[in-house]
Amino acid sequence: MHIKILLLEDDALFGETLIDLLEEENYTVSHARNGQEALDFTYSNKFDLYLLDINVPLINGLEILKELRQSGDDTPAIYLTSHQDKETLTQAFSNGADDYLKKPFDSDELLMRVAARLRHITSTTIETVGTYCIDEVHHTISIDNAELNLTMKEYSLLLLLIRNFQKTVTKEMIFTSIWAVSEEVSEGAIRVYIKRLKDLIGEDSIENIRGVGYRLVS
Repeated sequence: MHIKILLLEDDALFGETLIDLLEEENYTVSHARNGQEALDFTYSNKFDLYLLDINVPLINGLEILKELRQSGDDTPAIYLTSHQDKETLTQAFSNGADDYLKKPFDSDELLMRVAARLRHITSTTIETVGTYCIDEVHHTISIDNAELNLTMKEYSLLLLLIRNFQKTVTKEMIFTSIWAVSEEVSEGAIRVYIKRLKDLIGEDSIENIRGVGYRLVS
């Protein structure tokens, strides 16, 4: 099981220290150094936990979590902050925080709090279709125990093809399943994603059904 953590910390040295600590526990850590970078990470990845500083460049940690919660993202979040004032901490919890640690903090305490917030991820059901192993909890797809490096759009498209293994998936199905109504999409965009998937799983694994769509055949 790959537990994915997003760390928002603008202090490079402190951030690297936290990454080393977390990776020793076999967590996979993505490190954002400003608020916009953190949001960009969430657009293309599914995380199991957020560790957020508050005073960071571009967009502060309070506003980031508020925006994520308003978008329906309920990923557990812990603030790592030097703030001591009641007003800031009250706002942090109002914006959707699950916990907080005041800097400086003990490394063991951080690991205990992280483990507590991840306790709900005690097991995961891996579904196998042909040579594909699907983990819908962590949004990953593997072939022969090798995890594919997929963006969220690529994951969603490949999952749609797998769910319809050896059946034709029409372009209309792809449009409605993968893209939101408000997003602009073209057939050219679909071709780009299909090409990327073919590069990952094999050129002959996906058949082009001319004028209709695509079919996963192996």
